[in-house]
Amino acid sequence: MKNLKGKAIIITGAAKRIGKAFALAAAKHGASIILHYGKSEKEALQTAEQIRVLGVQVDLLQSNFSEPPKALSSFQDFLSSYQRDIYALVNNASLFAPLKFFDTDFDQWNNHMNINLSVPFLLTKLFAKHLGERKKGKVINILDWRALRPGKDHFPYTISKSGLLALTKSTAIALAPNIQVNGIALGAILPPSNGGGTDTNIQPVPMRRWADISELTDTFMFLLNAPDYITGEIIHVDGGRHLV
Repeated sequence: MKNLKGKAIIITGAAKRIGKAFALAAAKHGASIILHYGKSEKEALQTAEQIRVLGVQVDLLQSNFSEPPKALSSFQDFLSSYQRDIYALVNNASLFAPLKFFDTDFDQWNNHMNINLSVPFLLTKLFAKHLGERKKGKVINILDWRALRPGKDHFPYTISKSGLLALTKSTAIALAPNIQVNGIALGAILPPSNGGGTDTNIQPVPMRRWADISELTDTFMFLLNAPDYITGEIIHVDGGRHLV
């Protein structure tokens, strides 16, 4: 595992849960963290303090992804004054609503597309322009096994993540050879924050259990350190859920 000292990483939705785990894992290997959050200011401040204890720099960036132009503007303003090169962008922030097809109205559809797809597109483009043509970097998009096997549940979420899958592959081509773009497709990583996680969530999972968070962060760290020749790949961390 390479030391990431001196490398800055943007992680969206990094105040809590999976995004927080990514931020702490990268910080433990010396990376400076640009910690984006939406509404979770209290959690963001707590996570930032945990990162500072590790002896690395952390900057907080608040932005509402339901309005992509404003979100892009806030990141542009931040990067215009940021003194370090950005090594990686992690598109982790996500909206996950349990909506079926006929329950989804246009506003709900748009909100999922804005947060899960449009903002990652805009930030990836901004990141690439910030790096320029002579600097190397990495983009990691956080997907879902549903993106590769769409079903009828979580309808707008699934469609937006399927779009993010296509964006991952297309930008891997468009940004080569200097920027590698890969994705992690998640399964049963953490029980829902509303306490709704039960054994029924993992019954279809071949591994028959929830993931250990280290299994996800190890995969994340691998992609941060992956050889430049790996791009456009989607790694499933779902206990085999996408197979059944």
